Amino acid sequence: MVSRMIVIVVVAACTAIVAPAQNRKITGKIIDNETKEAVMQTTIQLLDSDSVFVTGAITDENGEFCMEAHGEGVFILKVSNIGYAVMTKTINMPRERDLALGTLQIKPDAVMLAGVTATGQAKKVVLREDTFVYNANAFRTPEGSVVEELVKRLPGAEISEDGKITINGKEIKKIKVDGKEFMTGDTETALKNLPTSIINNIKVYDEKSDMARMTGIDDGNEEMVLDFGIKPGMNKGTMANIDLGAGNHNRYSERMMGGFFNDKMQAMVFGNFNNNNDRGFPGGGGRGRFGNVKNGLNTKKMLGANFNYEEKDKLKIDGHMRWNHSDNDTRAEQSAEYFNGGRSSFSNSLNQSYSRRDKWVFRMKLEWKPDSMTTLMFRPELSTTTNDKKGTGLSANYSEDPFIMHTSPLDAHNMEKMAEEGIIISTNGKNFISFDKQKYAGGTVLASRKLNDKGRNITIETEASYCNNANNGLSLTNTHLYKMKNTAGTDSAYQTNRYNTIPVKSYKYSVHATYSEPIFRKTYIQLGYKFGYGHDKSNRSTFDFSNMGEKFFEGLAPAYRGWGEYFKRLDNPLGSYLDKDLSRASDYRSYIHELQLTFRMVREKYQMSAGVMLQPQRTNYKQDFRGINIDTTRTVVNFSPTFDLKYNFSKVSRLRITYKGVATQPSMTDLLDITDDSDPMNIIRGTPGLKPEFTHSMQLFYNNYIQRHQRAIMTFANYNNTRNAVSRTMTYDEKSGARIYRPENVNGNWNVTAGLMLNTAIDSAGCFNINTFTLFRHNNHVGNVTMGTGTASMRNTTRTTGMTERLGMSFRNSWIEVELNGSLNYTHARNLLQKRNNLDTWHFGYGINSTVFLPWGTSISTDLHEQSRRGYNDKAMNTNELIWNAQISQGFLKNDALTVMLQFYDILHQQSSFARTFNAMMRSDTRYNNINSYAMLHVTYRLNVFGGQDNGIYGDHGRFRGREHGRGFRGRR
Repeated sequence: MVSRMIVIVVVAACTAIVAPAQNRKITGKIIDNETKEAVMQTTIQLLDSDSVFVTGAITDENGEFCMEAHGEGVFILKVSNIGYAVMTKTINMPRERDLALGTLQIKPDAVMLAGVTATGQAKKVVLREDTFVYNANAFRTPEGSVVEELVKRLPGAEISEDGKITINGKEIKKIKVDGKEFMTGDTETALKNLPTSIINNIKVYDEKSDMARMTGIDDGNEEMVLDFGIKPGMNKGTMANIDLGAGNHNRYSERMMGGFFNDKMQAMVFGNFNNNNDRGFPGGGGRGRFGNVKNGLNTKKMLGANFNYEEKDKLKIDGHMRWNHSDNDTRAEQSAEYFNGGRSSFSNSLNQSYSRRDKWVFRMKLEWKPDSMTTLMFRPELSTTTNDKKGTGLSANYSEDPFIMHTSPLDAHNMEKMAEEGIIISTNGKNFISFDKQKYAGGTVLASRKLNDKGRNITIETEASYCNNANNGLSLTNTHLYKMKNTAGTDSAYQTNRYNTIPVKSYKYSVHATYSEPIFRKTYIQLGYKFGYGHDKSNRSTFDFSNMGEKFFEGLAPAYRGWGEYFKRLDNPLGSYLDKDLSRASDYRSYIHELQLTFRMVREKYQMSAGVMLQPQRTNYKQDFRGINIDTTRTVVNFSPTFDLKYNFSKVSRLRITYKGVATQPSMTDLLDITDDSDPMNIIRGTPGLKPEFTHSMQLFYNNYIQRHQRAIMTFANYNNTRNAVSRTMTYDEKSGARIYRPENVNGNWNVTAGLMLNTAIDSAGCFNINTFTLFRHNNHVGNVTMGTGTASMRNTTRTTGMTERLGMSFRNSWIEVELNGSLNYTHARNLLQKRNNLDTWHFGYGINSTVFLPWGTSISTDLHEQSRRGYNDKAMNTNELIWNAQISQGFLKNDALTVMLQFYDILHQQSSFARTFNAMMRSDTRYNNINSYAMLHVTYRLNVFGGQDNGIYGDHGRFRGREHGRGFRGRR
């Protein structure tokens, strides 16, 4: 009996011990009560009856959550997310079974947008099938930043000096805001004007063409899209943002943005005026990267408006109008080495140019669905552009590297010395003025009709455009040939003075029809036919008044459209100098037919499409040049196969493999055996019998997201190989320094690129985060070079292998964010003919970004990075640059509606303005006249009215408002 009692007690004790370990799960889903869409990154907290924290979770990309509960009884469930009202719910945890809460709805709260509490840590990136979703709340940017600074921080993202955005190896072609088209064709406006404070997330995905969306059959014409999601609650109401900035060195930056949103309409207006090269704010993470070289001093002005209207499943209207103005002042010092067979020639130049440009653009998309089976779309476009240029330049050609003997090769005294030593070959001085005006009108009409709900449909698309371009240009050159003597036995010299008027008119139209037929379950065949016609007509008139003497136009400086002052010095009216031999009239017509056949299968785990296109093409080219009349017709057939496979391992993991073959015919001008020596130092000749190019392109893309580790993985590889590539063979004349270019077919041009992106939290709370982006590239570039017109061409191959690594590690809490980051860019270049030009160069950098949020409405941002170059033959190129930028901001008025910011750029005055290019034909180094170091004071005022309430500023992220429950921060993020 006693033993039995002992057994019972032991079993009871073990049960008491084990029972608490049998945790039960609480599951549910969070959605927006207005849009009914899942809300990711929502913080779920389980509190006991005394509001003491028990456990918690964060919703995934589908808005779902799962957490374990200890014990049973009454608990409090607290749901919070930025921009939403906090929701609490009393729940009763049952004994010995899980609790499914189903779908819970949370309401946007516009008042909270002025200063909300975000508990928990935000994941930086998640994946939804083929879409990357970057959480803007996880990327803190300095006060007052625009989305360009946010994009720079995204793992795998790059923004080049010319504004091109590349993410995960693909170029961004279109910007959207809340899924609606924004300034189509102009990615810069969004980057430079949208404030980060209104952005909730950024989606990156491939968007199909209009025809593919309507037919459901992928035509391979995809565009990579960057879609900025507005914070919940901010898409209903009115907002405004005014930013005025002024600095030393006469720098200024003014920016204005206003927006109105409701359920059906979205309207925004923008204004931007600056002369600081559109630089972003400091503290933006230099990451040790070179290549942020802006060409000279740039002043930009922009006014724009964007409009979107939608009646769901009925009508969509997207449109924008903008005006862009730019003034550019560029001083470029360039040194170059040309690979001429087994030897090199060298050149040095100093060019000062000015330009101004005005452009008006109007674009619109109207999409109407009269019924569920029919879609009509109209895309009109109108634009007008004017472009003025003027400038002066001096260049010289050498048989040896002039920098070995002189640090200033273009100094007049040094050139005299090198002429005596026989090193200098020629010099060329020039003045130029040009004006270009272009008017464009075009549009697309698309109609699609579903014939049943099985996938049978028919689509017709028509396009038409007209372009009228008029160019006027004056060019004055003075050439001195040191290796060639005139009849008097002195160095030969001549002047080339010409004025050109070039009117060009272009007409194009096309008709494209497709028919899709389901042949089996979720298996389709698409047939397509397209006819296109193009007509380009040009009539260049050349007025030649050369060899008037070196000092004939002395005392005249180039001025915008100021050629009239030069004409006044001519002895006769301008019309008497018309040179019919140098003038050229041309007429080009093309008739292109496209026959398309595509096979497509759609299954739960994969989608596969394969197709082929045949393109019969007839072109007719007429030309009158140098007294030779040409009328030639060419008929060819191009062939283009395609393949696309998408395999879904899960909702967040996908593999995609694509292939495309494209045939490209050489231009008609390349096929004509005519010499164009309009520029005596750069002569162009044609080559009859050129073969068409054929390019093989293959891409592989894989992504995955591991929820429990908050880990995003992406890898890609691209391969391109061109058969019969049209390459410009260069022939160098040692006596005159002139270069003659002639197209030839070459084989061996190929390149491969591969990349890997990894972003992961390294602690369970997500306070610490690490991200890395690795890129490998190899380019095999083939070209032909010759030394002298009587020698055979020599094949030159340049092989360039590069490796780029970007690594960052960050820590954040309620009052500070610190990121340690670095980058490495290694280039291994080998030149077949010029071994001494082989390069192994290293660009590397490392540093820190930090932002501190103080409790008085103050924030301090800074970035400090060491940037270094190594491996250059020119020791002056092996530099170290310590770049330090900083910003301090202070908020005033209710909710910090007024913010004052003081910004410092390149505090240590060490940033250079250098750019380098390298290929099979040449290498060149260029320095520009940038202003990199200055300070600027900004005053920013923001106003928003959401839901009929005036809430002042939509607070900037990271703003510290006081201690909140748990880990949290208040403000913009």
